[in-house]
Amino acid sequence: MARSYPLESIDLDFFESAPVTYRIDVNLPVTPQRAWAEFTRQNTLDWCRAIKSIEFTSPPPYGVGTTRKASLGVAGLSEHFFVWDEDDAAGEYRNAFYAASASTPGLKRFGELTEVRPAEVGCRLIWSFALELATSAKAVTAFSGPTAATVFKTVETDTIRHFAKFAPQS
Repeated sequence: MARSYPLESIDLDFFESAPVTYRIDVNLPVTPQRAWAEFTRQNTLDWCRAIKSIEFTSPPPYGVGTTRKASLGVAGLSEHFFVWDEDDAAGEYRNAFYAASASTPGLKRFGELTEVRPAEVGCRLIWSFALELATSAKAVTAFSGPTAATVFKTVETDTIRHFAKFAPQS
C-alpha cells in the first residue's frame, strides 16, 4: 500500500456492537474441512468479484498473529488475526481479524469473523463483518449503506456459486 492510515484494533464483542455490521449466514454443499481449506488458502476469495486479491504475509501454519494483505475495489487493508480456532475432529473452525491499516482514510475500525461448522448437509458458514467509520468520513460510503449492501450481497452470491462447483453431482 502506498499510503497507510492506522485503524484501531477490535475484540470479538465488536461484531455485536459495531455501528455497521453485515452477516452472511449460508449452508454450503461441502464438508467443513473443505470450506475451511478454501477460506484459509493463499489467494483465498479469488472467487469474489469485489476482491482483487488476498495474500497471507505470514508463513503457514496460520494462527493467532497471522497477517494478510487484502486489495479490495475501494481500499487495501493490512489484516491481523487475533482469533484462530481449528477443531478438525468436530469440523468446527473460526478465525477473526482486524484491519491494522487501510489505504483509504475514513475507517476507524474494521474486522471479519469467519465461522464454519457442520450442518445436516454440508456445512454452515457464518461470515460477519463489522466496522466503524471515522467521524469525518464521507468518502467511505462504500463501506456502509446501499452500496455496501450490494457489495456484501455480491460476495455472498459469489461464495455460494464457488462452493456449488464442489457439490456432488446427482
